Amino acid sequence: MMLAIAMLALPTLAQPAAQTPPVPAAKPATAATRAALAARTASLPPEDEQDFEFARRGFIATWPEAIIRQANGQPSFDLAGNDFIDGPAPDTVNPALWRQNRVLRNEGLFRIAPGLYQVRNFDNSNVTFVETPNGWIVIDPLTVSEVAAAALDLLKKHVANKPVLAVLYTHSHSDHFAGVGGVISPAELASGKVQVIAPKGFMDEVVSEWMIAGTAMGRRAFYQFGYFLPRGPQAHVGMGMGTAIAAGKQLLVPPTLEIERTGQSVTIDGVELVFQMTPGTEAPAEFNVWLPALKAMVNSETATGTLHNVQTLRGAKVRDAKAWSEYLTEAVRMWGDKVEVLVTSHHWPRFGNGVIREHLGRQRDAYKFIHDQSVRLMNMGETPDEIAEQLQLPAPLRSDWALRGFYGTVSHNAKAVYDRYMGWYDGVPANLNRHPPVERAKRLVQAMGGPARLLREAKRAFAAGDYRWSAELAHNGVFANSKDMAARAVLADSYEQLGYQAESAVWRNIYLTGARELRQGHPDTVRETGPNFLTLATPLHNFMDLVATTLVPDRAGTATLAFNLVDSGTGDRVAVRLANQVLVTEPGQTHADAPTLTAPKPMILGILFGALPLDAALKSGRAQLAGDGSQISQLVPMLSRPSLDFNIVEP
Repeated sequence: MMLAIAMLALPTLAQPAAQTPPVPAAKPATAATRAALAARTASLPPEDEQDFEFARRGFIATWPEAIIRQANGQPSFDLAGNDFIDGPAPDTVNPALWRQNRVLRNEGLFRIAPGLYQVRNFDNSNVTFVETPNGWIVIDPLTVSEVAAAALDLLKKHVANKPVLAVLYTHSHSDHFAGVGGVISPAELASGKVQVIAPKGFMDEVVSEWMIAGTAMGRRAFYQFGYFLPRGPQAHVGMGMGTAIAAGKQLLVPPTLEIERTGQSVTIDGVELVFQMTPGTEAPAEFNVWLPALKAMVNSETATGTLHNVQTLRGAKVRDAKAWSEYLTEAVRMWGDKVEVLVTSHHWPRFGNGVIREHLGRQRDAYKFIHDQSVRLMNMGETPDEIAEQLQLPAPLRSDWALRGFYGTVSHNAKAVYDRYMGWYDGVPANLNRHPPVERAKRLVQAMGGPARLLREAKRAFAAGDYRWSAELAHNGVFANSKDMAARAVLADSYEQLGYQAESAVWRNIYLTGARELRQGHPDTVRETGPNFLTLATPLHNFMDLVATTLVPDRAGTATLAFNLVDSGTGDRVAVRLANQVLVTEPGQTHADAPTLTAPKPMILGILFGALPLDAALKSGRAQLAGDGSQISQLVPMLSRPSLDFNIVEP
């Protein structure tokens, strides 16, 4: 059974579809790009080598092979994929981003402090291990089981072969929990001997972030993470937070204990852990961890080796930059006079009380500055674009490598602050009811004197190195006529040069993925698979919330329907009613005298999305129906199945 919704949690883990004709080769950097990057090289902060030393400190060993593999022999993670990052930056990569990836090249198992270890660069994120007298506490078990298992194997081989006693999820993003199957087995979990600890609201946030808007987020995640870009100096150069995302098996094990308040303490096999709740920062459900015996803070993603996102470009709820800064102030107040080691879920550790206090203080000041100054300019009547164009961090913060825009940027974070307070409308009447993109593009092209005139202006801007303007012009040419190959070529070339110049790996990936799709003439696709870890862990009523968003009003017409669904695996029950072209679902309820379908949740979803006929499901013996099945069958053609390959760079 094949379902698009089964892909929503982490589309970057899917296997690419059948091979397509090769994309035209990337083009070299233009003279304007070379000049721009040379100027940026000259303006970089001084290099004190501290990050490189911290990233290398305590190295023990790495995986003995170049590739960590899945059970089917396919790569889970290519440890050699970043080997091209060496020497001076080429003229197709921003020098600051190149430097960030040179630090990130350090991979393997590291001893951070007595009883504290970390495996880095086996995935986009880090896994941290805390030793107890009789076992291990695992913090953030990566994205997939294969790399998590490799990390644990390396630890047991080179440090101590002890069992896992507890797993901590610092927050509700899958690169910090979905590899849990690689560190604990179902038998260990069933025995009750392994605790799984997460922040309050963890399960709700996992579901809400990826369920309703999962398809749109998934498609945009292909751009943000550069999933289809080959790794190399003219294409994928990391993701700002790490070098790449691992592929393989995922699992969602619900927590056995949720941490509810700051200062709450848990002791595992004699090792005390103290928690600081930081909801609404980098994730809606998140905490930091203090290890008093080690004088170590596990800072999750609230203070990393880059400026982070106030709103991630793949799409998500806007984060609270003001609260983010306040939590960092609180962390310093709670533990700043004691901390000697700072560990994060990405990047590398920091050592020494003075270094750490300065790092946390500057991170705090950056988020507070972006918040306060965006609001100041907003209250002076500036629009998001105007704020983003002029705002820059103060000089002492700009000189900090850990506040460069390798992932988040001041530009899009400022827009996010505006959006959090004011929403999408910038207050300009002309923007209140603009024509939709295609109609607007056609009118703009006509107003400029036609496509030939627009193309001349776009080429002139490109030749002058004004790639933002050439991209905007050519974008309108493509949206006015997607068959205009000349406009497509200029747009792809413009995106490419913008990508080469971008300091943010995210911006680079977005631009270069756009260029790739324009040149090949279609979006890249993934081979959709059966139900994944999120499908199996999500309550039926949450999926029905998604199903309700796929109803096509014209197909529903004046129909009225009512039926009940029961997940035979969990017993979850949902009452479903269609009227007025609106699908209403009520968890835990039953419509009297309405038909009831009882089946495993993946089978129910397959039936509703037309992947499995109701009759075939009933004949299999795994589904049972009480009442008239036509009430359910009539709904199926009214639904539109989500797609992960909708157009972005063309209409």
